Amino acid sequence: MNLRKSMALMRGGVLESLHYRLSTFTTLFANLIYLVLVYYLWKAIYASSGTDTVNGMTFNDTMIYLILATALFNFLEMYLVWDMSRSIQSGQIVLDLLKPMKYRKYIFWNCTGPLMINFVLNFVPTFLIVLWITGGAIPMGINLLYFMVSTILALMVNFNIDMIVATICLYTESTWGINIVKETIVLLLSGATIPLAFFPEGLANVIHWFPFRAVYDAPLSILLEKNGCDDILGVLETMGFQLAWAVILSIAGILFWRHAVKKITVNGG
Repeated sequence: MNLRKSMALMRGGVLESLHYRLSTFTTLFANLIYLVLVYYLWKAIYASSGTDTVNGMTFNDTMIYLILATALFNFLEMYLVWDMSRSIQSGQIVLDLLKPMKYRKYIFWNCTGPLMINFVLNFVPTFLIVLWITGGAIPMGINLLYFMVSTILALMVNFNIDMIVATICLYTESTWGINIVKETIVLLLSGATIPLAFFPEGLANVIHWFPFRAVYDAPLSILLEKNGCDDILGVLETMGFQLAWAVILSIAGILFWRHAVKKITVNGG
């Protein structure tokens, strides 16, 4: 019964995403402009460096990493904080809490529909285009299977980070500023904006233990075999890191939600 409910929520999310097709294509167009800017920015950085390799990465390595990181961001981004903030302000959250399913589970499965659409319409085409343009620079082997598992773990980590930040809405009723800060921190410290290889060694060693690396850098490192997929222990270590943070953040999020939901006020109620 629970599985059927979950699949129904996923299907509803898919249909909703397909209904608002213009939003999807607008996002794709905006990402294209962003990637053009990123291309010329990093082209200038490498031109001024006077060398073809910076911190162990060539220009092509950097561009492949950043393009796939952008596609992965568009796939994994749930906009959960924005949705919950609007739900609280409109009072819709009261109806959601009355549904015959735990709120966190309801939110998660409701988000999976748009994620599937983003994966098919955004990440897969981007991956294939990069593979074609680079002449097969992306390894095609067992790393793809590892990457899929790592991406699922990244989704779990990202969902729990978003859920913790979104729960703050129950206190503030508006999290625009908090969410902007959250997105900036996650994108910067996860390697989605700047590859972690470009950070100073001391700072990189600290960031290495943060949960943000589990969202983008971990799956991309496995996909591009930066950790060496022939070393199964290295892959398992990366996935273990992701799983550990997914469990820690999930427990923290559940405890925080149970406490925060008692403080909910809607329209002065």
